[in-house]
Amino acid sequence: MAHARRLEDVESVSLIVGLEVHVELATRTKMFSRALSPAFAGAHDAPPNSFIDPTVLGLPGALPTLNMAAVEMAMAVGLALNCQIARRTKWDRKSYFYPDLPKSYQISQYDMPLCFDGAFDLPAADALGYPDFDGPTTRIGIVRAHLEEDAGKLLHEAPGGGAIDVTLADYNRAGTPLLEIVTQPDFRSADQVVLFCRLLREICRYAGVTEGVMQRGQMRFEPNINCKLALRDGRLITTPIVEVKNLNSFKSVKGAIEFELAQQPARWVEDGREMGPGQKTTRGWDDVRNLTVVQREKEDAQDYRYFPDPDLPALDVDEAWVEEVRGRLPEMSLARLERCVKEYELGVKEASQLVEERATSDYFERAVDGVVLGGVVRSRAGKATANVLLQSGARRANEQGKMMHELGLSAAALAELVLLREKGQINNQAVDVVFGELCAGGGAGGPGAREIALARGLIIERDDAAMSGWIDTVLAANDKVAADVRAGKVQAVGRLVGEVMKLAGGKADAKTVREAILAKLGVTPP
Repeated sequence: MAHARRLEDVESVSLIVGLEVHVELATRTKMFSRALSPAFAGAHDAPPNSFIDPTVLGLPGALPTLNMAAVEMAMAVGLALNCQIARRTKWDRKSYFYPDLPKSYQISQYDMPLCFDGAFDLPAADALGYPDFDGPTTRIGIVRAHLEEDAGKLLHEAPGGGAIDVTLADYNRAGTPLLEIVTQPDFRSADQVVLFCRLLREICRYAGVTEGVMQRGQMRFEPNINCKLALRDGRLITTPIVEVKNLNSFKSVKGAIEFELAQQPARWVEDGREMGPGQKTTRGWDDVRNLTVVQREKEDAQDYRYFPDPDLPALDVDEAWVEEVRGRLPEMSLARLERCVKEYELGVKEASQLVEERATSDYFERAVDGVVLGGVVRSRAGKATANVLLQSGARRANEQGKMMHELGLSAAALAELVLLREKGQINNQAVDVVFGELCAGGGAGGPGAREIALARGLIIERDDAAMSGWIDTVLAANDKVAADVRAGKVQAVGRLVGEVMKLAGGKADAKTVREAILAKLGVTPP
């Protein structure tokens, strides 16, 4: 007897999400031909159908040739995701007809992918979506990361805009090296998926395999979404998987998952469909209406009629090659972020600004090394350098539309500026002035930070005897505040600092004064 389906009988809904991610690899040429690739830096604005050749179009007699640079890029991402690297991998033809696929088949990998059986420990997300290193981690299984060639692109409006009553085929993208990364269905919330997508993009960019510009399709996310419905009568229903195709923003990823989570229970009530062979569907995301729309029933693997490509031999990968690629990998953004938060005691939001771009992160670390050489312990050097860069650099970078490492001062000049501040030779206001002049040329063969500060009269000449006298005068006049500080109310020292600064008349540094007052009161700085 069939059960009546009612939404009120659904006691709980559990989300299940797996991901397929397509990454266009930024090689100079395409996956199996010598035609220039649009994923290569600066090549994305080429005229339609200018990056094609007989191999891309599958013309008679044209033979594919493997792009070894793409293989190494794929290996790099696989290693960063803790994947096993296959010692032998092969190439398969995936057959299907679509107007943007000129050969009517795609060269891909089926049963012997290059990278397989990986795992990524995903940190919890805080309220703003940043990693929370104090929360639990979730292990995301990586089923595979395999190489294939991209399809072309269909245009439904004229280049540059304008209505047309035909569909145009641009095959520039066809044959571009594509890395497809497939996860296990280990995600249980949209926020988890978005954080993983952000971190994966940073991994790919740090590894130097893509620019990762999602608006150009260089990274495309395809969540596979379904739900487990617990019913009042004890039954557990698994809804069919919905694959949402070609999402190119984190906002779309989150919106599509949350929409499907809300809608799938109601769909089951309406049609009674459950997970099983032939039940998977493909949907697209409508950014304007914030909903998914049906595109087609999803094929199963047997529908693609995979068979080994007869024109491409199997590829053997030895351990030495794997280790060579592994040795070129940098420390990844997540590890750098955790180090900045824990070792340098930065907030995760502030630290994220420093590590999101590899070039900025490398620049920051070089400056920290310079401060350490100047005699400052690394934990303090990291904190102090971050403070100067974020307070004086982030605003200028935003105003100029640049990254912080592109502002014009070298890492060495930044380190010199930080050391001046740490030694109490300039105050915070002077730091910003000197930073600005360094951006205008001081870090590129011009005057250094100290030279600029001297020329502007910004160097504080320390007179320890005079400072001691000013502090004694202020403590004598504020014995109750001094007693409060001794009793543990360290924040009260700010009032004493202010009084000393008045007596100093600009000849003292507030940080140095604070340290001296606390020392005189026998209080250890917090």
